[in-house]
Amino acid sequence: MASFSLTQIRGRNSFTGVALNRHRTSLARPNRVGFKVFASENQGEPDLSVTVNGLHMPNPFVIGSGPPGTNYTVMKRAFDEGWGAVIAKTVSLDAAKVINVTPRYARLRVAANGSPKGQIIGWENIELISDRPLETMLKEFKQLKEEYPDRILIASVMEEYNKAAWEELIDRVEQTGVDAIEVNFSCPHGMPERKMGAAVGQNCALLEEVCGWINSKATVPVWGKMTPNITDISEAARVSLRSGCEGVAAINTIMSVMGINLNTLHPEPCVEGYSTPGGYSAKAVHPIALAKVMSIAKMMKSEFGDADYSLSAIGGVETGGDAAEFILLGANTVQVCTGVMMHGYGLVKTLCAELKDFMKQHNFSSIEDFRGTSLQYFTTHTDLVRRQQEAIRQRKAIKKGLESDKDWTGDGFVKETESMVSN
Repeated sequence: MASFSLTQIRGRNSFTGVALNRHRTSLARPNRVGFKVFASENQGEPDLSVTVNGLHMPNPFVIGSGPPGTNYTVMKRAFDEGWGAVIAKTVSLDAAKVINVTPRYARLRVAANGSPKGQIIGWENIELISDRPLETMLKEFKQLKEEYPDRILIASVMEEYNKAAWEELIDRVEQTGVDAIEVNFSCPHGMPERKMGAAVGQNCALLEEVCGWINSKATVPVWGKMTPNITDISEAARVSLRSGCEGVAAINTIMSVMGINLNTLHPEPCVEGYSTPGGYSAKAVHPIALAKVMSIAKMMKSEFGDADYSLSAIGGVETGGDAAEFILLGANTVQVCTGVMMHGYGLVKTLCAELKDFMKQHNFSSIEDFRGTSLQYFTTHTDLVRRQQEAIRQRKAIKKGLESDKDWTGDGFVKETESMVSN
């Protein structure tokens, strides 16, 4: 297989072929990307590089939208440390409407009674999208792309239910040279009354309409970020893809109440004696994220086949093994946000090393060698019952009969003879 080109593909697609002629039921427009995901074949050390929706990344590890992508300084640091791509903190047109409070985080630890010395397994935040002026963020996007032209910078965007506002935001963000756009349809807290975040992602009719606005305007790949706070996440993912998105990302944080302080009787995080439900992340959400990603991946494989759509997995990634699980379920890239907040930007080196160790163990030379391998092993409970009953029947059949008279024991010749004949 050919090695990668560092060229990022944007604009009208000039390629032809079955894999690129995507079926759209809700929105028809030119493809914005040239090809799906593949990896070069190198001998020796495993190759972590991927190309997703025409965007080349040195590894599948992506800084997830949030505090780790809040300004130029930290995003530059992420590139310098070696992250495959960076998704900036979510921006909107009017940052003046975004007012954060402090404290805005609460943590769940494994130690008894919430001991501050215990390992953090859960993290709640009530943080809103970026409260920095859009002009400032756009200037920093442009500066980053000028300094790192071959690295992937993805803008995360969110707006109110207003077509003109969405179109303006997409246009202004694209002018900075960002490589792709992730649309935040999933933030579980803050400003739902303005039809922002999960208020869109939980309403498939609204989601389809807004995706149509966005994808009619955008000229770079668009990922829809999915909320887990919905009955069937695969339905929202289906709507996003059919409405023009090149990919989906899942999951955003889970709506939660971290706990009540049993000394003060106030909820956490506590702001002037009060709190509000927030988004839950970190290691504790990983099993939930795996289930949601599996659901989306099965839907994509069944309904969209081998077309050039992508899946970016998010949820409790702190080790290379965590990432490998998502890739085994079909993820093309793996996002990390809370993990960076707890362990720092250098975490990417550990993630890469551990993922390579996993690949060496199984003789995988590229990400594509094992992407989606484990998806085939998920089925229905009814099918599990059928499979187990068949396995039990086969084991009993093996134990039942004797192969020949050399195996006779003398404990009932007639019975042993009949057993031999029945085989």
